[in-house]
Amino acid sequence: MTGLWVLLGAVVVALSFGLYRHLTDGRARAVAVSSVPHLDATGLGRDLGDQATFVQFSSTVCAPCRATRALLADVTAARPGVVHIEVDAETRLDLVERFGIMRTPTVLLLDSDGLVRRRIVGAPRKAEVLDALDEAIHAA
Repeated sequence: MTGLWVLLGAVVVALSFGLYRHLTDGRARAVAVSSVPHLDATGLGRDLGDQATFVQFSSTVCAPCRATRALLADVTAARPGVVHIEVDAETRLDLVERFGIMRTPTVLLLDSDGLVRRRIVGAPRKAEVLDALDEAIHAA
């Protein structure tokens, strides 16, 4: 009988964690501009977009990273002045530490000045990305 309670408890914990991840993954959260350092072309090795830049932290074994890459490529192709830069988290540990990247994919949305306006952890949804992009462009 004790084994049944342990199994039931494990199922409840797993379902709770899954629900939490479903509700929080892929959401664009606002970032306090004063609390996060900014990025520039020198730090990234590529020019920033005239309006906004998506900086995606990825790893080679990350399946959601590939889906995020495709989504951001579609969004940036449709919006002039918006650039997508993918950073390999394994080779750029300096940026990973500097921005507190805990998992991949993590996307930082920068405004035209290189200030981080939004942070998306997990595979984003297209509507969420477009809304965050519009807010970042209008906030700059």
